[in-house]
Amino acid sequence: MDREVSINIKSVQTADNARDITELFTRGRLKRGRATGNYTIIYEEGEDAGLGRNTVSFAVKGDDMVVMRRRGAAPADLIVEKGKKHHCHYGTPFGDFMVGIAADDIKGNLKENGGDLYLKYTIDVNSSLMSENEMFIDFKELN
Repeated sequence: MDREVSINIKSVQTADNARDITELFTRGRLKRGRATGNYTIIYEEGEDAGLGRNTVSFAVKGDDMVVMRRRGAAPADLIVEKGKKHHCHYGTPFGDFMVGIAADDIKGNLKENGGDLYLKYTIDVNSSLMSENEMFIDFKELN
């Protein structure tokens, strides 16, 4: 299955008692693996996001793991998994570094014609808290 979808991503980042909210409205693809049945949301990120041109994907693996990948000018691989901390690669135009990702919550309601995904996780650098993050992803099939 491979469908064109509209995607709305709202990201809330809290660091040092400051809260930053960003929203992205875009088009992308929703794919479902034949063998696994897992869903993947894919979209193109423009240079206006501040990281150059990239392809971004969210691969939902069961009820407790999402793998976020960014390929292009600033590659990154972030694993958000309930109950586990992962050390992940995060690329920026200024250089790459390792971050710790620990998930507090993952909720998803994904179907072939649309759905939503919620992620709540922390990011640390050298075991020091960098930010608390929430992502709200909604998508629906384009007719």
